[in-house]
Amino acid sequence: MVMSVKEKWFLGLVYLLLSLFAVSIVFPLLYVVSVSVTPYSELVKHGGFVIIPSAATLDAYRIFLSDSLIPSAYKVTVFITVVGTAVNLLLTSLMAYPLSKKFLPGRNVLLFLIVFTFLFNGGIIPTYLIVKSTGLINSVWSMIIPLAVTTYNLLIMKTFFENLPESLYEAARIDGAGELRIFVQLVLPLSMPIMATIGLFYAVNHWNEFFQAIMYINDTSKKPLQVVLRGILSSALNPDQMASLEQTLPSESLQMAAVILTALPILVVYPFVQKYFTQGVLLGSVKG
Repeated sequence: MVMSVKEKWFLGLVYLLLSLFAVSIVFPLLYVVSVSVTPYSELVKHGGFVIIPSAATLDAYRIFLSDSLIPSAYKVTVFITVVGTAVNLLLTSLMAYPLSKKFLPGRNVLLFLIVFTFLFNGGIIPTYLIVKSTGLINSVWSMIIPLAVTTYNLLIMKTFFENLPESLYEAARIDGAGELRIFVQLVLPLSMPIMATIGLFYAVNHWNEFFQAIMYINDTSKKPLQVVLRGILSSALNPDQMASLEQTLPSESLQMAAVILTALPILVVYPFVQKYFTQGVLLGSVKG
């Protein structure tokens, strides 16, 4: 097929825009990695802006990884991410499925109360008092249970279940299957795209856990990665230590190293769920 001149110009423009878009995505990542391994002398030589340094150092990573709290922090973060995401998906799906049925008694009232939480919530102090009264202070479960179900993810999953063909449910009921069996053996196998999407949302929130931890966790050994890295970074950047440290390592390198250590696991996992993530967003999007 021979393209006309206009089609060639249009195709060239599309490639140019896509290339610029790709550069706008790759450039910040390259900058973060470069600065994290740039020594102080190299940064000063280039006026504080380096993309491909001529010399490299891993001192910023050594400062973080040499801390004795890092292994336990990784364990806590992995635990709340894996177990928390499993709890989130279980409770969200068990709540979304019945709400997707129009014959559910009181469905409209329940949906109103759920959507109402978009506008108002209990507040920080009442939530803290509830967590304290249930004995979850200084427990890793305090970073899982209070956010076991989020309204946004619940509504997306509910919409996905509503879009499944009703004929599938009718055929299963004719064969004698109850609602629980239909949910486990029919709905869940068809819901892998939305499960991967919502699971990724929940997993990223758990991996980046910070606010819940600083409110409910006082035991150092139970603090997640984000809190521990923030504490190490704050200690390394205080005025008393910064004067000697910056002679060999700039503060920007520490900050960028912290970004790499926290973001790398998510970047590694995302390509494996990207296909399901895209499908889930399209199929489970909330209708206007």
